Amino acid sequence: MFLNIMNDDHNSGKWLPGGFMDSSTYLDEDRHRSGRRFARRIYIPRTIGLGTGFFCVASVLVMQPISGWWWLLLVANGFIWPHLAWQTADHAPDPAQAEIRNLMIDSLMGGVWIGVMGLNALPSALILAMICMNNVGCGGLKLFFNGLGFIVLSCLLTLGLFLIPLNLQTMPSQVWVCLPFLLIYPTYFGLVSYRTALKLSEHKRRFMQLSTRDGMTGVYNRRHWEHLLHGEYDNCQRYQRNATLLLIDIDHFKSINDSFGHDVGDEAILAITEHLQLTLRITDVVGRFGGDEFGVIMSGTSQESAIQAMARVRDYLDEFRLPHAPHFSLRISVGVAEFDHNMVSYREWLKAADVALYKAKKLGRSRTEVADIAA
Repeated sequence: MFLNIMNDDHNSGKWLPGGFMDSSTYLDEDRHRSGRRFARRIYIPRTIGLGTGFFCVASVLVMQPISGWWWLLLVANGFIWPHLAWQTADHAPDPAQAEIRNLMIDSLMGGVWIGVMGLNALPSALILAMICMNNVGCGGLKLFFNGLGFIVLSCLLTLGLFLIPLNLQTMPSQVWVCLPFLLIYPTYFGLVSYRTALKLSEHKRRFMQLSTRDGMTGVYNRRHWEHLLHGEYDNCQRYQRNATLLLIDIDHFKSINDSFGHDVGDEAILAITEHLQLTLRITDVVGRFGGDEFGVIMSGTSQESAIQAMARVRDYLDEFRLPHAPHFSLRISVGVAEFDHNMVSYREWLKAADVALYKAKKLGRSRTEVADIAA
C-alpha cells in the first residue's frame, strides 16, 4: 500500500578508459541503476503507508481477543518491513524484480490484515484501495490483478485457518483513527504523481528540443527548419501572404578551420548565430542549414526589408572580432528569395535562394544577391 509511480530513466552511453563499454553490459548496468532508483522511490511511500496503516489495523485488533504474536507481526510489518524491503531490493542482482516481489508481499500481508480484522469495512477498504492503487500505478493491470489475487487468497486463508469471525461494522473511534491514513497517504501519492508528471513533461520538452534544435547553436536544425519552411510556403499560398527566404554562408569558413582550428570555427558559427538572433525579429525563423550555412524565414517581409536586415548584421560583424582570432573579420554571403505564388513547392523557393547564394559567392562573396524569380 505504499509506493509511488515507477517511470523509466534514460541515460547516455558510458565511456571507459579502455573504450566504450559493451552494449549488453551497459544495458545490464543501466537496468540495475534504474531498478535501484525504483526501490528508492518506493521506500518513503511504503514507510508512510505502512506506518499510518499500522494504526488503522491496531484500532480493530485492540478490540479483538488475539494472541500477542499478531501484534509482533503487525509492528514488524508496519515499522521494520519498509526498511528491510528497501535494503533487500537495493542489494539484489535485479532490484526492479525484487521490488515487484516486495509489492506482492505487501499485497499478501494486506490480505492477511484484512482477514485478521474480520473484513472490518473502513480499514479493509482503505488497505485494499491503497494496495490496488499502488500496484496499478507501478505495473499496470497485470500487477493489479496479481496483487488482487494475493490479497483475496491470503484473506480467505487467514479467515479459514484461524477461524476469525466476520466483523464488518466500523466503530466511530476506528473511523477517527483511520482518518490520518485516509488523508496523508492519498495526498502524498498525489504529490508524487504531480512530481512525476512534471518530470515527464520536462523529459518531453528536452526530447522535443533535441529533435528540433541544433546541438551547438540552439537554433532549429535543418530537418525541422525545412518543415517550418514548408508550413510557411503553404500559408503564403493559402492566405496570399508575403515572405522572404534567406540563405547565409560564412565566407572562407574552411580557411578559418585550417588556420585557427575547429574551436575558432565553432566560435564563428556561434557568433553568426548570436548576431542573427540579436538583429532579426523574434518571429523570424533561424535554422542551421548546414555546417556553416544558415537559413532564415522572414514572414510578412519584403526582400527589400530582408536586405536591410542583412546590412544590419554586417554592421554588427564589422565591429566584432573572434576572441582567438582578433585580426580575422567575419564575412557572410547571402542569397535572398522573395516568395512567388507561381512556385509549385517550397523546394522551388529554397532552390531560388540557393541559386542566389551561389551567385553571391561566385561574384566575390561578402555580398547579398537576390533571386531572379522570373528566370
